Amino acid sequence: MESGGILAACLLCWSCGVCAVSAIRRADMFPYGALSGDQILAEGDDETSRVLVLARPLHFYDTRYSQLYVATNGIISAQDLPMEKQYVDDGFPTDFPVVAPFLADIDTSGGRGQIYYRVTETPGVLNRVAREVHRGFPDAKFTPTHAVVATWEDVAAYEERTRTAGPSNKVNTFQAVIGYDETDSYVLFLYPEGGLNFFGTRPKESYNVEIELPARVGFSRGEITYLIFSRTEGPHYSVTSDEQSVKNLYQVGNTGIPGVWLFHTGNSYSFDNIVPASIGGLLVTPPVQGHGLSLDTTTAEYGEFEEYADNTFDPDNQEEEEDYPLTGGDPEFQTALAGGDPSESLHPASPDSPSSPSEDTSHQVAYGSEDVPLTSEPRYNSEPRDRQYAPPDPPERAAEGGGQQTRQQQPQVPLEVVDVYPPHRNEPPLSPGGHVVSVDEDDVDFDTGVIQYTTENKETCARFQQQCSQNALCSDYATGFCCHCRPGFYGNGRHCLPEGAPQRVSGKVSGTVTVGSTPVALNNIDLHAYIVVGDGRAYTAISEVPEQVGWALMPLAPIGELFGWLFALELPNSQAGFKITGAEFTRRAEVIFYPGNQRLSITQTGRGLDDHNHLTVDTVVNGDVPFLPPGAEVTMDPFKEIYQYYPSVVASSSVREFSVASAERGAESFSFQLKQNITYRDCRHDNRGAAPETLQITMERVFLMYVKEEHILRYAITNKISPVGVQPTEPELVNPCYAGNHDCDTTAQCLPLEGRDFQCQCATGYRGDGRNCYDVDECAEGLSSCGAHAQCVNLPGSHRCQCQGGYEFGFDGRTCVDVDECSSSPCHTSARCSNALGSFQCQCLPGFHGDGFYCSQQEGQTVQPRSQCEQHRDSLQSGGEDRGGRPLLGAFVPQCDSDGRYRPLQCHGSTGHCWCVDVRGQERAGTRTPPGTAPVDCNRPDEPERPKTHCEHHRDSVPTTDRDGYPVVGAYVPQCEDNGQYTASQCHGSTGHCWCVDGNGQERAGTRTPPGTPHTDCSKPDEPERPKTHCEHHRDSVPTTDRDGYPVVGAYVPQCEDNGQYTASQCHGSTGHCWCVDGNGQERAGTRTPPGTPHTDCSKPDEPERPKTHCEHHRDSVPTTDRDGYPVVGAYVPQCEDNGQYTASQCHSSTGHCWCVDGNGQERVGTRTPPGTPHTDCSKPDEPERPKTHCEHHRDSVPTTDRDGYPVVGAYVPQCEDNGQYTASQCHGSTGHCWCVDGNGQERAGTRTPPGTPHTDCSKPDEPERSKTHCQHHRDRAQATGPEGRPVGGAYVPQCDAGGQYAPLQCHGSTGHCWCVDDRGQERAGTRTPPGAPPTDCDKPDEPERPKTHCQHLRDRAQATGPEGRPVGGAYVPQCDDNGQYTSLQCHGSTGHCWCVDDRGQERAGTRTPPGTPPKDCDQPDEPVRPRTYCEQHRDSVDTTSPEGYPLLGAYVPQCDSDGQYTPQQCHVSTGHCWCVDGQGQERTGTRTPPGTPPRDCDQPDEPERPKTHCEQHRDQQTAGPEGPPPGAHVPHCDDSGQYLPLQCHGSTGHCWCVDVRGQERAGTRTPPGRPSVDCDRPVPVAPTRRPESVCERWRSSLIEHYGGQPGPQQYVPQCESDGQFSPVQCYGETAYCWCVDQDGREVTGTRSHDVVKPACLPSVAPPTVRPLPRPDVTPPPDADITLLYAQGQKIGALPLNGTRLDPTRARTLLTLHGSIVVGIAYDCKENQVYWTDLSARTINRASIAAGAEPEILVSTNLVSPEGLAVDVTRRLMFWVDSNPDMIESANLDGSGRKTLIGTDLVNPRAIIVVSSTSSLYWTDWNREAPKIESASVDGQNRRVVVSDGIGLPNALTYDSSAGQVCWADAGTKRLECVSPDGSGRRVVHPSLNYPFSMVYYQNHFYYTDWRRDGVIAVSKDSSQITDEYLPDQRSHLYGIAIATTHCLSGSH
Repeated sequence: MESGGILAACLLCWSCGVCAVSAIRRADMFPYGALSGDQILAEGDDETSRVLVLARPLHFYDTRYSQLYVATNGIISAQDLPMEKQYVDDGFPTDFPVVAPFLADIDTSGGRGQIYYRVTETPGVLNRVAREVHRGFPDAKFTPTHAVVATWEDVAAYEERTRTAGPSNKVNTFQAVIGYDETDSYVLFLYPEGGLNFFGTRPKESYNVEIELPARVGFSRGEITYLIFSRTEGPHYSVTSDEQSVKNLYQVGNTGIPGVWLFHTGNSYSFDNIVPASIGGLLVTPPVQGHGLSLDTTTAEYGEFEEYADNTFDPDNQEEEEDYPLTGGDPEFQTALAGGDPSESLHPASPDSPSSPSEDTSHQVAYGSEDVPLTSEPRYNSEPRDRQYAPPDPPERAAEGGGQQTRQQQPQVPLEVVDVYPPHRNEPPLSPGGHVVSVDEDDVDFDTGVIQYTTENKETCARFQQQCSQNALCSDYATGFCCHCRPGFYGNGRHCLPEGAPQRVSGKVSGTVTVGSTPVALNNIDLHAYIVVGDGRAYTAISEVPEQVGWALMPLAPIGELFGWLFALELPNSQAGFKITGAEFTRRAEVIFYPGNQRLSITQTGRGLDDHNHLTVDTVVNGDVPFLPPGAEVTMDPFKEIYQYYPSVVASSSVREFSVASAERGAESFSFQLKQNITYRDCRHDNRGAAPETLQITMERVFLMYVKEEHILRYAITNKISPVGVQPTEPELVNPCYAGNHDCDTTAQCLPLEGRDFQCQCATGYRGDGRNCYDVDECAEGLSSCGAHAQCVNLPGSHRCQCQGGYEFGFDGRTCVDVDECSSSPCHTSARCSNALGSFQCQCLPGFHGDGFYCSQQEGQTVQPRSQCEQHRDSLQSGGEDRGGRPLLGAFVPQCDSDGRYRPLQCHGSTGHCWCVDVRGQERAGTRTPPGTAPVDCNRPDEPERPKTHCEHHRDSVPTTDRDGYPVVGAYVPQCEDNGQYTASQCHGSTGHCWCVDGNGQERAGTRTPPGTPHTDCSKPDEPERPKTHCEHHRDSVPTTDRDGYPVVGAYVPQCEDNGQYTASQCHGSTGHCWCVDGNGQERAGTRTPPGTPHTDCSKPDEPERPKTHCEHHRDSVPTTDRDGYPVVGAYVPQCEDNGQYTASQCHSSTGHCWCVDGNGQERVGTRTPPGTPHTDCSKPDEPERPKTHCEHHRDSVPTTDRDGYPVVGAYVPQCEDNGQYTASQCHGSTGHCWCVDGNGQERAGTRTPPGTPHTDCSKPDEPERSKTHCQHHRDRAQATGPEGRPVGGAYVPQCDAGGQYAPLQCHGSTGHCWCVDDRGQERAGTRTPPGAPPTDCDKPDEPERPKTHCQHLRDRAQATGPEGRPVGGAYVPQCDDNGQYTSLQCHGSTGHCWCVDDRGQERAGTRTPPGTPPKDCDQPDEPVRPRTYCEQHRDSVDTTSPEGYPLLGAYVPQCDSDGQYTPQQCHVSTGHCWCVDGQGQERTGTRTPPGTPPRDCDQPDEPERPKTHCEQHRDQQTAGPEGPPPGAHVPHCDDSGQYLPLQCHGSTGHCWCVDVRGQERAGTRTPPGRPSVDCDRPVPVAPTRRPESVCERWRSSLIEHYGGQPGPQQYVPQCESDGQFSPVQCYGETAYCWCVDQDGREVTGTRSHDVVKPACLPSVAPPTVRPLPRPDVTPPPDADITLLYAQGQKIGALPLNGTRLDPTRARTLLTLHGSIVVGIAYDCKENQVYWTDLSARTINRASIAAGAEPEILVSTNLVSPEGLAVDVTRRLMFWVDSNPDMIESANLDGSGRKTLIGTDLVNPRAIIVVSSTSSLYWTDWNREAPKIESASVDGQNRRVVVSDGIGLPNALTYDSSAGQVCWADAGTKRLECVSPDGSGRRVVHPSLNYPFSMVYYQNHFYYTDWRRDGVIAVSKDSSQITDEYLPDQRSHLYGIAIATTHCLSGSH
């Protein structure tokens, strides 16, 4: 029916009240808005978006574009737009590329509408685009990889303010969606009902003329360039032409749905113009009131018109649609159920409202039964299928709490198939226990077509509540139950954790990792992780990592990223992974490193929560990683990753870059690609909805480190999760809860309030003010949920219940029930067991005595023999024990009654299965019950047992359960009737196939039916069997199913009639090709049709067959399909006319070349045209053809194209004139050589010119030519060029004289050899000379030739040259005398060795001399050979030369004298060391000298040997070995008596120091290279006899003093061992808040615990005797005007400021000070030096902030506990406090002039500052009895109290130079306050700090170090708010802080 007919029919229908296809609604548009990740275009009249960079280019028309722009005026362009006046008021087309859904003058100023846009890879969007395209273009092979969505919402037309009193209220809403893949692009325009209210706009320059231009809708290619500088209008396509056509946009569509328009807009190969969809539109009027959209139509999307036979969808095309199966649960489009009210499912709303369509919550339309197979990772769609990720759970496994499902009903879905279930808008409240959501089952159709539920098999809370967490509610739903965490807890219901509390993870890491070519096994090493949920920090540590793999695994941060995703800091509208997966999941990841392509797989399995609520995760890594140098540093920049969410699967793919810096290789950049999926068990019975389709995780700080000394691999990552596209906001505008810089306790939740306000609330199970929280002991306070017979165990934030002894958890997993101990026969065999509540009793039988566990026979009693049951039981309880004496776990132990007989009911203690047994203990058939079900009554007698039938034997032989009683999935189990016979109809439970069987269980032929089809009626008798026909044999021989009954896809199976004959029409089920066959099944020629075309009518008889023509033979011989019927691509198939003759015009379908052919199919010369050009008119006759000339034959014989028409590169093609003669000048197109040719095309000698030089004038005649001589022929052949015209390199070219004869002397141009030749060019023997030697005089006549001698033969073979005439390098060439005999002295030309030979050329023993030594006199006769000495044997055994005679470097060769004895002095030629040896060659002690020093006189006798001193032993250990000391090792220097020299210097570093008599360094004497060394003769203060205090002990003493001598139970005091080292476990006071530390006291990340069980910490391995430490030199901070310097234990860190913002990206360590505790810190801005106090070394130090600078000790005496430090840059003084003697001192900046300023009335002085401008000192004293802040002048005079009221622990002190106030931070009151120096103007800046220690002031901001956060915190003086935070990667306390500047600030102090 024509479109007009359809329209008429529709109108007629409407008149009857039936036609009802309305426009789409706003809710049906693609998701848009901020929650969908859209960007928002700025308000205005003529705005253009920022460039949208496309991840993959799209094709618009036939041009590739990589970027787009969205404009206010209703268009999307591929180039930046001009001003609107250049296009908005002009007609269509535009002169630039445009997609125009509504081109008009639009204005969004003043909030009149919003314009949203984004590029997305969201599966829901891509699926929907694919469905729309496949409906509109059924033949399209299109799978979109990206989409661009642009939405104009409620936008208004531009209006001049002078024309109207106010803006019009007419607004429009419309949308454009561009979907594209590698080759094609399609565009959708969507106009919702009521979305268009104005249809054009008035031109701005209309000069008061009342005209309105209709909106333009369509596409424009833009102008096209031609002839370089000219341009012309390109193709375009318009949808509208006038105002009425604009009004029709939402009433008509070309997709069958009003308001939806679809167009094919581009192709990568060729594209002429836009192609609209082929379905056609319908003009629609409003439907009858109350009518909804119908789903039971041909296209189940919007509803179609089944009542019309001429509907555009005809039933024959239904198969076509199924080629693109679509999902039945699309998250993007959902309508009401059939017959329902559409308003219930289509809710128009603003895009940011809760009911707005978004990419994870929107409406659904049933498109079909399956989904378009879109890959979830379209960028990598070439991934092999066997490596695509898929959910691991087998399809037959029911979802949580659901009914059973078969394979047919729930096919296995690959990962890339999207099936997201939309959430309900109104979620019912949850309730505990067996609450059932109200559902009227009569109104619900449970036959969903996917899973069938019944009330009989539905799982309920009453039966399965134990599967929920004890902190969860269980709720019943219509189809099953679900678990939901209680308020205050989070998780997936099966596992719930307290909200806000930190989380710990533990597990094992195993696998094999190959580094380079070395495999390294990881054998269950420990993994620990610690996550601060409140700010998203995740710390991971893997211990005992072998060093060879530890460095290489540093980039493998994805191991720790899993924990970051599970517990990430949640931004609005997002949720962390644990809420989805709970504690049981499997994560599979593949990492591919570039550029080496190493692959590593990671599998991480969540095993649940342990008894302490800690997550248990096991990790397996296998594969290859690139080698990283030891000591390398790896850095990884922050990055974002998008996670895609599917039912039960989360997937992501990303590429990461990382940098590696090492001393060996410098800085290098690498990358790796990560693909991962996380599978878990979800529950959808509540229809509460799945997670959003996509979420974005931001990893802001990535810290990677391998600690060599501890073999620990550490990762630290800060993680935030948010919707995709959320842009970072200015930090000062972000609520601290979302920024993670709040000051809430680590066990507290941060609750965001308005603006930047927030509230801290202790996590569930904790108590406090939110900034200080402590665990609630639910057990002690009676708050536990434990019932009777249960014991409460407190956990951090929670508790757990464990049953008391004698009780165990019952079926519900919560109630403690009595354990029937007697069931396990614990008593003696001669005792009776009596069970009781919580216990049992054993009592010896009569005649026995004992305690019941052991009974012995009383005197006079006989021993009753043990029964069979007792023997069976005892054998398992004793003989079945393992070697440790314990019963084997999991073994079944039979239970016996008091008489020793088998109990009738037996149960397996491990699996829970129960069954009845007979008196022999044999299981009675049919009595076994699974765990959780009621056991069989074993007292009932068995039915008389009949023998098992064949079916029962078959059934029982199938292993359906494993040894532990668990079911085995996928096996086929035959079904038997009650009488044991085979059930007539058999079905495979997994595959769904069914078939009929005979009495023997054999399948009856032809009865098998696939899943989902009606079963065969097996009651019908088989027809009498006739022999199989050829067709049936053919059909049955095709393997259509594998051994398990699964179908084999892609095979061609012939179709047979009922009588077994071939069906006349055959079709291939996979390819869609169809053809006719004859009675033998042979294809009838010419009947094959491709898919989608009408089939041939096979009933028509074949035309009488004429013989095949040449064309038809040619055509049919080309293999166009393979054996399975698939087409073969790229072959050229000739085209034939109906009469079999060649079609005059032939074209190659792959290359696009076309040409004309003659009657024989031969190409007609000159008719071939390339693709895209007009074809030659083949009807025109050829010009009368003259015979081809020689040139033309030559030219045409050169193969310039291959068989497919592609050009062959590099061939030389001669050029011919029009008359066919050779062009006089010929040139090679590839090489550029040119030459002249004669009439035969032969090159004229001497005319060839190389490329780039002027060509020879070929018109000039040749000189008269004489015939070539033999030499010239020889020369010209050698000068011949290769096929490309290039000369052959390295060839020998003979030289000819002017007469053409051989020159007497010939030389090889490449090798330099010269020789004489005769007149035939033959070399004259003995005349060849090597390069550089004078050539032979060739004029002398040859001597008479004698035969060659042995020497000459050998020499000539050695001198043989290679094919190019070059000698073979490095070979030994014997030297012969004039007579041809061997010269007596032979030398190797390359190695320099010489030796004497006899007349046979054999080497004479003992005559070889090394290079550089005089050769032997070979004329002297050989001495009588004596036996070789030990020295000579030693010497000769050393390999000094390679097989070719080359010397081997580095080997030590002993030197022997002429008698063969060791020379007294031996030297190592390579190292230069020399020493004296005795007669056996043993080194004489003390005689070794290093290179460059005079060797010892070895003739002097040894002194009587004294024992080696300590210094000599130390020195000899370092120098042992033939190669000397290892590089970089310090070799101590000893004096003649063997004592240490007082001054020792390191030969490599240049450092010098003084040592005592034991060689120990004297403190304070080390000097760097280039400095004068210390006078070691000067005395130093005598050290105390007792051991000096260790770092741990000093720190402990300092903190105890800090706490006033009485530390509280919650305060930390370091715990030290007896030897002063740190205890492995450190705790806060008396609490159980503990962690592990290394040997330097640094916390081991991830080991903190909050429970009663302290972490299991191993003591660190003792350091080596000589422990090399890094040089403590300075690494300057990056260029920054202002840098904060902070002290952190053993280092000083640098943190640059960017304005007043902290810049963590440039933070680094300024100075590492091993063994120090840096407390006070100050800065000298004039000399650019940093000063600090060292609490451990009890020193004051300084260092220049310059690369390589080293620390300098200024004060090292009479210091006990130096803390606060200040520098007066004006007076060049420094001031410090010492909190042990309680005094304040000063000194010059070099340490001189030291004096005490304040020495009385101080208790605990801490901080000190100096204000140079007022010559004032200020300090704090945190005396707990009377804390105060005091002041004095810089000379210690005028002391006074500034503040003493309302303070507690005034730790930090600074000066606000702008206000002239002194400011302090108090760790007791938690306040930051300021006051004027006179005590007035006191004010509170911030009321609630954590635990401040030190503070500085800069530009209205305070920066302080915080001991609770272990970081630097910024507070704004103006807003009194915390504005920023920096947490170093290595967590430990921060102490002092100072400001370093490039110039001195005003008011520096």
